[in-house]
Amino acid sequence: MFKLFINSFVLYLLISVQSFAKEEFNIWLKDFQIKAINSGVSENVVKEIMSGAKFLPKVIEYDRYQPEFYEDTFTYIKKRTSSRKVREGLKLYKKEKFIIETIEKEFDVEKELLLALMGIETNFGKYLGKMDIISSLATLSFDKRRSNFFTQELLILLKLVDKKIISKEILYGSWAGAFGNFQFMPRTIRNYAIDYNKNETIELKKIEDSFASAANYLKTIGWKKNQPCFFKIELQENIPKKYLNSSARNIKNKKKIKFLKKYIKNFDGLNINENIVAAIIIPDKDIIPGAETLSPAYIIFENYEKILNWNRSLRFALAVCTLKENFKNEI
Repeated sequence: MFKLFINSFVLYLLISVQSFAKEEFNIWLKDFQIKAINSGVSENVVKEIMSGAKFLPKVIEYDRYQPEFYEDTFTYIKKRTSSRKVREGLKLYKKEKFIIETIEKEFDVEKELLLALMGIETNFGKYLGKMDIISSLATLSFDKRRSNFFTQELLILLKLVDKKIISKEILYGSWAGAFGNFQFMPRTIRNYAIDYNKNETIELKKIEDSFASAANYLKTIGWKKNQPCFFKIELQENIPKKYLNSSARNIKNKKKIKFLKKYIKNFDGLNINENIVAAIIIPDKDIIPGAETLSPAYIIFENYEKILNWNRSLRFALAVCTLKENFKNEI
């Protein structure tokens, strides 16, 4: 009887908290619509798009429990770079070979990298997400953790719809508001997406526009074709801690290889230009309880940091570059 009472009380609390959150969200929503109109979005678009926005508790749950925050590096990479993933990518490549190779040559970005990014982001377009992007962005904008960031993303999205750059009918994607084959956020759509097939609409769920937009993004931020991302290394015990990076937010203490090599046990087995600037990362240290400090460890280069611009996760960038090399061995 007591257990039944406790369960009922907990359920009551959950319902009460969610009900309160929805009430607060509705107040926030009215204020946001005024802000959107004042920022230059037409009143008709604001009312039409935002009238259906809902508070989505599941989005908050997803935000707090992302795989980048709890999976060890070995598990994270293995899940995303399997032979099955390579086979699926090769099928897409063979089907769309002409357009993919045309985009590779035009933008000077490897097809293997584009395939890797699409494979990890959406499993080659099979998992584009079915969530209402407007409600997702509104929920995250209402939430205090990263409110300013998602408020700006939502405003950008409304302006893109207002200018008829993207269609309001297709605003379904990931829980975080990302959209299309490569999971572009609104800011990325605004800055880098292109209408490659010249039909006056950016269609990021179609091969032509999505691949060209991803390639344009990578080229613009400075990706260097045929340059390395990283090498897995074994570290000497005497390496100073200041050279060990465990956060993707700020890679510090970059040095030329000829300086860092004295701290790398397996350096002789690596084929690296000693004048290249690099940094060392230890991706498990601040994430996995009880993780070793010096293992796993990787030496990373400029291209690796470009992938961090795409997604600020040490594991994500490792997985993308690993899958890229797996494709390179097969194509």
